[in-house]
Amino acid sequence: MSRVKPDVESWQQKTGMAKRGVPEGLWTQCPECKATVFQRSVDENQNVCPECDYHFTVPGSVRVQQLLDTDSFEEWFTELQPADPLGFVDKKPYAERLKTEQKRTGLSEACIAGKGYMRGRPLVFALTDSNFIMGSMGSVVGEKLTRAIEAATRMKLPLIILSGSGGGARMHEGILSLMQMGKTSAALARFREAGGLYISILTNPTMGGVAASFAALGDVILAEPKALIGFAGPRVVQATVNEKLPPGFQTSEFLLKYGFVDRIVHRHNLRSEIARIIDYCGG
Repeated sequence: MSRVKPDVESWQQKTGMAKRGVPEGLWTQCPECKATVFQRSVDENQNVCPECDYHFTVPGSVRVQQLLDTDSFEEWFTELQPADPLGFVDKKPYAERLKTEQKRTGLSEACIAGKGYMRGRPLVFALTDSNFIMGSMGSVVGEKLTRAIEAATRMKLPLIILSGSGGGARMHEGILSLMQMGKTSAALARFREAGGLYISILTNPTMGGVAASFAALGDVILAEPKALIGFAGPRVVQATVNEKLPPGFQTSEFLLKYGFVDRIVHRHNLRSEIARIIDYCGG
């Protein structure tokens, strides 16, 4: 029995109804398992793939909602704005790039910092957001982090910094950006001398000057599954040493094996795990 193919265009002309496509943003493809998944399912699963458990990159504002108690976060240092001290130009002027990123992300910079509560426990919380120039550390990011560390020292509160920086130190600000590595590290040394508890959370990606400074200095270092963590990227390392890298090189699982990371924590359990560590350490 032959099947008649419907004449969709003729039907549309007769009914006056336009062809409807799939609404944009309804589906997304998982980079890990390549499955096409319902975006709402991903959102409701804390931005984790329901098929393979891949942890999607999460905007800073969503991270705050996922980790801290509802409406408990008080953001600090919002008046700090990035400048263009070198008049840097690559594909476009740095000043123009900053305005574009601010408009696109709704952030003034790649760092959010302030005070909040996690399961009723007061703490100082800061993060770097890879959506803003890959979460790279410029002068404002370093200043916000340093002020947050100093505030945690004065207030005698636990300090949580979540790193999502694929850009490391921001090349657009040259040596001024590299100086932030030393500045944040020095502030953390003073915080530790004062007896503070610092929990560093590494997410995908945490690279470059961020990985080589404050992100690596936690009293406890947690990482999300399969996060890329390191200084130079795997391709650069392989080209430099001219040797094949071991499987899983620079993933959080690889670093856990060699003692760089203390524990790998699934995003669903991150909030309760941090609260447990604070209680255990008397933070």
